[in-house]
Amino acid sequence: MGNSQARQPKLSEIFMVLVLFLVIMYFSLAVFNLPIQLSLLASWFLIIFLGLRLGHSYNSLQSSIATGIFTGLEAILVIIFVGALIGTWIAGGIVPTLISYGLELIHPSIFLLATLLICAITSVATGTSWGTAGTTGIAMMGIGESFGLPLPLVAGAVISGAYFGDKLSPLSDSTVLTASLARVEIIAHVRSMLLISLPALVISGILFFIAGFFFNKNGSDISVVQENINALNANFNIGWYMLIPMLVVIVMLAKRIPTIPTLAFGSMLGVLWASLFQGMDVISAIATLYSGFSIDSGTPFIDKLFNRGGIESMLSVICIMILALGLGGLMDYVGVLDTLRDRLAKFIKGSGSLTAATILSAFLGNVFGSAGYVSLITGAKMTEKNYEKLKIDRRVLSRNMESGGILTAPMVGWSDNGIYMATVLGVATMSYIPFLWLNFIGLAIALFYGFTGKFIWRTTDDEPTENPIETDDRASNL
Repeated sequence: MGNSQARQPKLSEIFMVLVLFLVIMYFSLAVFNLPIQLSLLASWFLIIFLGLRLGHSYNSLQSSIATGIFTGLEAILVIIFVGALIGTWIAGGIVPTLISYGLELIHPSIFLLATLLICAITSVATGTSWGTAGTTGIAMMGIGESFGLPLPLVAGAVISGAYFGDKLSPLSDSTVLTASLARVEIIAHVRSMLLISLPALVISGILFFIAGFFFNKNGSDISVVQENINALNANFNIGWYMLIPMLVVIVMLAKRIPTIPTLAFGSMLGVLWASLFQGMDVISAIATLYSGFSIDSGTPFIDKLFNRGGIESMLSVICIMILALGLGGLMDYVGVLDTLRDRLAKFIKGSGSLTAATILSAFLGNVFGSAGYVSLITGAKMTEKNYEKLKIDRRVLSRNMESGGILTAPMVGWSDNGIYMATVLGVATMSYIPFLWLNFIGLAIALFYGFTGKFIWRTTDDEPTENPIETDDRASNL
């Protein structure tokens, strides 16, 4: 891509740019505590300077920013409707009902397993790992501390559950962005992710179950849990019929009805449920589409968990997505990604090495970009052409890039995810890393599929192939 008179960047130039990129992100986020949006904007000018040095015109570089943003425009529209959906689903009692049923699972002997499952349910219902950790996660940390459990272990269960939904829920911005960058349908991406997420949840659940029995102390007080359940019942009408809108949306997505009208319909069901079952007047219920839900119950658990949602709550995320997509467009245009891709392609000999390369590329996005959004861009842009050459379906690309980008996001202490999790949960990144069992198991499963050829779909097939020899033969011309 790019101006025919411009040259490709040298590896030394790319290395220098990436180092400066890392410096900008580190000092902006870790030292000066500036918003990630400003860091991404500053990085634009870093790549623009490189592009001018290579011989590109400013106008062409500006156009590449617009091109990059345009590729993710559908994801931005989806994020708008996701915000509306979350606001109305809280107001309508859908999300509170899910949380209430989840809290019923709490018992000292299975606390860690319950924490994993409750955070997984919350993150699937809300589509946010940050919101899950900052609300349900904080509650679980307090309960775990009262049980005398090691806080890094509890944090590991919280984060494992939170990222289960973050990379799987159709309501998650990272899920939507991944599907958009990989150019696959959201429901197809979710189905592909289930092959990794469900086994990882089961295996990590067994580990947390065993750990719970090992660390459990007799006579643990679970009155805090019952207080939270009582608070939910006091402030919301809880019942099985509250879950009908969620089931409707799931069915519509499963039938491959377009995402935007599905989310819009789900949002209107939330408005209807808020009016019919939660006692809100129609105008106030409609207002939650934009401004989200607001409550002052006097119970910290309720107020922290449910004062959120609405289109307004997604504006900062939308800004991040626009800036990240623009940065990806710049890096692609000036040849940074092409040069790195060409270097990386020399090591790709089959589906296994391609899977490893995608995960590594996404992980480096967290290291150098300090943001999960950047990791998804690097994972996609640096390896997507190799999937085309190997005739491997883009569902595998989306699965690998989200595994490498989102599962590793809380492992990088200076990334937005690492900083947030350590701050909110009160546990240092290096302390909770050994207990991110779902994250590590998910990465191991992704690599296992890649090197064995299992669940590696071809662009000409609908069924997975399980022959790694055939995969390697197809790569012989690289």
